[in-house]
Amino acid sequence: MLRPTVLAIPFFALMIALEAFWAYHKNSNEYNDKKDTWGNIFMGFMSVVWGALFGLVTGYIFVFLYEIAPYKFPADAWWTWVILFFVDDLFYYIFHRVSHESRLFWNFHVVHHSSEHYNLSVAVRQSWFSGILHWIFYAPIMLLGFAPWMFATMHGFNLIYQFWIHTRFINRLGALEYVLNTPSHHRVHHGVNEQYLDKNYAGVLIIWDRMFGSFVNETEEPRYGIIKPIKSYNPLWINTHGWVEMWQAIKRQTTFKAKVMCVFASPNMDLKQTYEN
Repeated sequence: MLRPTVLAIPFFALMIALEAFWAYHKNSNEYNDKKDTWGNIFMGFMSVVWGALFGLVTGYIFVFLYEIAPYKFPADAWWTWVILFFVDDLFYYIFHRVSHESRLFWNFHVVHHSSEHYNLSVAVRQSWFSGILHWIFYAPIMLLGFAPWMFATMHGFNLIYQFWIHTRFINRLGALEYVLNTPSHHRVHHGVNEQYLDKNYAGVLIIWDRMFGSFVNETEEPRYGIIKPIKSYNPLWINTHGWVEMWQAIKRQTTFKAKVMCVFASPNMDLKQTYEN
């Protein structure tokens, strides 16, 4: 079964092209860095290839977990899909938050944040190797009794929704801002302004951020990228620099606890000062 995100590739390509044309028409600078844009697109295609390879393994794991689930949700019941929508979106929030608060998972997610631009091409700038570990966040969904194909379908549409919010051309959306993740909310998430760091983790529904204290409104123009800019267009380095930096941090530590915290603690912490003192 092809994932919805794979089937949506022509749509993604069309929307990126239309936004780039609109930016040119409006004399906007969103697509001035052509190396960044084409790099995003290349990394997106390669993430699909790598995702398919990792999916061969994780698919078997998900099937096994579903088979041992004590209850199976009926696929032909409308309420099953409603429940799955909320479950999947909540688990995405958890995954996304951990991906910012633990260096181990940030090493994958940093790929998506490392562009200093914000446009629809950034949406497809994804880690090649995230399939190694990301599946563990969603495995419980199968244990709850949702078939893997149902999860893949719902999660795919969740990710497709998130594509369009990577734009600077849409401002506020009125009352929808209270319920949905919008371009304004997601611009905050990509900002490195101090008040924006590690905020607005939502997938589709912004209600999780409002409930769990991670919500911030957009009050000023975000500065995009990461705290330590990568300054490279090399896709392999973009996908691996986080691991290299983590290994260098581990080698600097003198205690086992400090080395472990280099892996699991927040990537924004000064690990040497925090764990050696």
